[in-house]
Amino acid sequence: MTKRQIVLLASRLVQVLPVVVLATVVIFGLLQLVPGDPAAVIAGEYATAERIAEIRHQLGLDQPLWRQYLGWLFAAMHGDLSTSLITGQPVVEEVLRRLPNTLLIVCGALMLSISVGVPLGLTAATHVDSPVDRVVTTIASLGVAVPNFWFGMILVGFFALGLGLFPTTGAASLFQDPRAAVMHAALPSVALAMGGTAEIARQLRSAMIEVLGSQYVRTLHAKGLPQSSILWRHGLKNVSLTLLTVIGLVFNRTLGATVAIEAVFAIPGTGTLVVTSATNKDFPIVQGTVFVLVMIVIGCNLLIDLLCTVLDPRVDK
Repeated sequence: MTKRQIVLLASRLVQVLPVVVLATVVIFGLLQLVPGDPAAVIAGEYATAERIAEIRHQLGLDQPLWRQYLGWLFAAMHGDLSTSLITGQPVVEEVLRRLPNTLLIVCGALMLSISVGVPLGLTAATHVDSPVDRVVTTIASLGVAVPNFWFGMILVGFFALGLGLFPTTGAASLFQDPRAAVMHAALPSVALAMGGTAEIARQLRSAMIEVLGSQYVRTLHAKGLPQSSILWRHGLKNVSLTLLTVIGLVFNRTLGATVAIEAVFAIPGTGTLVVTSATNKDFPIVQGTVFVLVMIVIGCNLLIDLLCTVLDPRVDK
């Protein structure tokens, strides 16, 4: 890593800090608006007011909100996301146990989106206003419009229940049984990839049409370069920043869409963990899980930003 890249990385990290702080404020603040008292849930239906007050004191819920927030933030920055109010287990352990299941289907969906969306976008860009272009744009429009969870139910009904080719629900550990893990993640990844594929295809088509109509590409044609070389070596390189940015956005959206998909396929991931914990008023689990997911999104955005500056040094100027 060069000195310039190190300086750039340091400056980007400094710029990210206010975003992280703001994200933690939003996470903590929104949970305070959720109705219900966690102490009352823990104490039980017939608990006395004294017992509820005692539990609130033990959990620190009787302290001012700003002190609760600072205490939680300080602990979170040191890797301590508190403990579950229901199970008593560390939140970090709960999240790390489920996070691989979520990341597996998200990464699988992202790879599918790229591997299908890029060829579709290039094909449409090289056949503008042709039947091929209209088919691709129609598919892309459907991919954006159709809900992921509905498409997931169709996949379950046909490929899992009908043909029996894939498991219907659940997940497997990628480290213990890779084949079973991939089989469980296949249908959820396909369901999640539909929207990402459409977005990549649409954005790449628009960017590539502009590049292919430029004077630079016409000069390459005049020099006798084959169409495939112009498209893959020169055209795709010129739209790499746009493509990289879109991929980053697709990853973030896919990560957020896992809640519905995990519910459809009964996957024990972070999405179902947040929903279950919110229902049980287990606020430390909700805070910790959302905090980890937000950090992943911020880290992804930072990585995309740095890659863009590597591909085009003018970006950071």
